[in-house]
Amino acid sequence: MTQTWMITGANRGIGLALTMALLRRGDHVIAAARNPWGGALAELATAHVAALTLLELDVTSDDSVAAASAALAGRPIDVLVNNAGIHGPRGAESALKMDFDGWREVFEVNVYGPLRVAQALLPNVEAGAGRKIATITSRMGSIGLNPSGSLPYRSSKAAVNMTMVVFGNAVRERNVSVLLFHPGWVRTDMGGGGADIAPDESATGLIDTIDASGMAQTNSFRTWQGETIPW
Repeated sequence: MTQTWMITGANRGIGLALTMALLRRGDHVIAAARNPWGGALAELATAHVAALTLLELDVTSDDSVAAASAALAGRPIDVLVNNAGIHGPRGAESALKMDFDGWREVFEVNVYGPLRVAQALLPNVEAGAGRKIATITSRMGSIGLNPSGSLPYRSSKAAVNMTMVVFGNAVRERNVSVLLFHPGWVRTDMGGGGADIAPDESATGLIDTIDASGMAQTNSFRTWQGETIPW
């Protein structure tokens, strides 16, 4: 059955790979980005006129999210994927030397953004058949894995994990499942050219795992292949 997925940060990396994989299998995609009108998304929109909707969205802006919500009013979304994210400052990101302004920006995108979007589009998800909200987080946010370095990014992912678990508990009675995924170390602008896996491999695994997930997996923290990660 054809589904409708919404992907934030869909113009590059994992978000773009998810969009392309979903279109290949015949799903409808709402591809959201701060500037969705250029590059690969524009080419995809030309090739998939009926299946792909481009949506301007800045997850750090209340006004932008409200405008996106208004534009999508009444449209069911089966799966909402909070994918937009940034790494933040490099070179001043340790417990001993910190770019605090950069750290704040990371939290705006990686923590506040997913909740802002999930709250605004919850009615759309409730109207869909899938009723799933997935957030792309990272095993770098796992406290149990004894982390060090990259403090802004790590702390933002630990924070979004907690944020979405609390959100998941709040919407459990609405039969909306909330899922958290580490996408793997992916060869993207953020992950770098030496990363382990290609974006297509991550996207395919994420889609398969999300497809197989439901309320029994709500508030779980897993890899793109469905393996559990310690909090």
